[in-house]
Amino acid sequence: MNILIVDDELLARQRLCALLAEIGPPYRLVGEAANGREALALCRKLEVDLVLMDVRMPEMDGIEAAAQLAEARIPPAVIFVTAYEEHALAAFQGSAVDYLLKPIRRQRLEKSLVRAGAPTRAQLQALHRKPAVPAYLSTNYRGGIKRIPVDDVIFLRADQKYVAAVCADGEALLEGSLKALERQFGDKFFRIHRNALVSRSRLIGLEKRPDGRCMARLEDTEEQLEISRRHLPQIRRWLKEGAV
Repeated sequence: MNILIVDDELLARQRLCALLAEIGPPYRLVGEAANGREALALCRKLEVDLVLMDVRMPEMDGIEAAAQLAEARIPPAVIFVTAYEEHALAAFQGSAVDYLLKPIRRQRLEKSLVRAGAPTRAQLQALHRKPAVPAYLSTNYRGGIKRIPVDDVIFLRADQKYVAAVCADGEALLEGSLKALERQFGDKFFRIHRNALVSRSRLIGLEKRPDGRCMARLEDTEEQLEISRRHLPQIRRWLKEGAV
């Protein structure tokens, strides 16, 4: 079981790391994060089965991060780690399979890990969704084919007869239309303009320019894309309420 530890306190992370090392296989630490936003980013990049997460953290707390993780195609299980027992009820309402009170004891942690080994309701629902959506985009590369993880794509932009898939480490040209990609990956991207789709997980805000245009602010890139008037109400609603 691949485990991600999330806590804004270094000593708390070190304590959990030491306990996991004592317990050993089948539990394996794959990463650490200092807040919910970092946790979401790591879960997009790593194969994470379980998140041990503090509740009170800067930038994004654990409850909000757990709610967003639950929307993933195959969400990881979440165990909250907190010094505040009053957070327990909110923890379970936020899709956590268990919660641990600090200071954490090895025996209690082991019991919680065993409980987390059973698939959560969200995981079972995700596994039974049909049809399965491909996790990769394919592009021609040096005479062969290169696969790009969909979760690595920040935005897709129509460029004449091609579509450019822009990632943090560069971009690649895809054959096919933006409309077809929207049909296939509509749960992962927002259309913000007739020529652009942006990753839902990378959309962090919007900015109004002096000329009246509204631009999308995206994580992991300084490039801003224009939001058309037609799509602006939907984007505003999602940023405010998390729903469309």
